[in-house]
Amino acid sequence: MQRTIKNIITGQEIMKPTPVDEEIKFNGGVMITETDKAGIITYANRKFREMAGYTKEQLIGSPHSINRHPDMPKAAFKGMWETIKGGNYWEGFVKNMTADGKYYLVVVWIKPKFDNNGDIIGYIAGRKIPDKDLIQRALVQYKAMKADE
Repeated sequence: MQRTIKNIITGQEIMKPTPVDEEIKFNGGVMITETDKAGIITYANRKFREMAGYTKEQLIGSPHSINRHPDMPKAAFKGMWETIKGGNYWEGFVKNMTADGKYYLVVVWIKPKFDNNGDIIGYIAGRKIPDKDLIQRALVQYKAMKADE
């Protein structure tokens, strides 16, 4: 697992925490991020910063994987990237990790942002409260996928 994230704007190296098996409930609201084509955060709204536990300065310029929980299988993100790089909308269940190692569960939707020529210039993502039963099934599937890595 990648333990250090480097912010390309500030040069700061941010140490990812050790996971803690404690859930922080996402109670809804608008949690939005935007990235460039490479997944570097260009915008993170206040709700996202509060949930993730990072400052605006830490997030802007850092790869979005800064909040990736190690329980998430690489294959889940491979499919996501294939979908959004193809110019399509993606939605899925994600287990994210906060700056202090706790986790939160969300449904994430991601859609490409296009310039006037129709070229992808980045991505915008929002989060919704997940259905409890569906997220539990996804977590079981992710655990199996992770075991296959």
